[in-house]
Amino acid sequence: MSQAASTRPSAARERILDAAFALFYARGIRAVGVDLIIAESGVAKATFYKHFPAKDDLVVAYLDKVDGVWSGQLKEAAAAAGPDPADQLIGLFDALGTACRREGYRGCAFINAAAESQPGTPVHDRTVAHKAAVLSWVHELAVQAGARSPDTLARSLTLLLDGGLASGALDASPDAPAAAKASARALVDASVRPVDDR
Repeated sequence: MSQAASTRPSAARERILDAAFALFYARGIRAVGVDLIIAESGVAKATFYKHFPAKDDLVVAYLDKVDGVWSGQLKEAAAAAGPDPADQLIGLFDALGTACRREGYRGCAFINAAAESQPGTPVHDRTVAHKAAVLSWVHELAVQAGARSPDTLARSLTLLLDGGLASGALDASPDAPAAAKASARALVDASVRPVDDR
């Protein structure tokens, strides 16, 4: 067997993860038990525990999957705005509009998971790691854009992004993503534009 074949996830693992992805996001992590995931995925209990010895192992794998999807959407939206890092900082907010309009949208999976987990646990640590990675990427774009205070701009934009994700779940207002993007544009313009030009 080739190394690629041996490292490819098994079909059973993927079925478990797909079931968990849908159930955890729709109902919440605490509300979904292992027995329901086993039933929905159609695997034997022994198979489930072979791949995920504890529920937290499955929750972390679920968050890894969400991270891949959401980080990819953010980066695609940024890249679609063109090569200018300042434009990318604004363009990444287009991912917010796409996410909030999705059927069954329930807010940020990481914020939801953090609310259901205790600090210092693997699940909480995974949520913190995701938010830190997004902040680091936005900070890198802010540096490339020539922001006077990339730390402040990156923190402000990621807070705005999280607020937009939360608003999409709380009030489902269709204008929230547009308002967040307009606010992001104002923040970027104020941070990147030369002081004499303002």
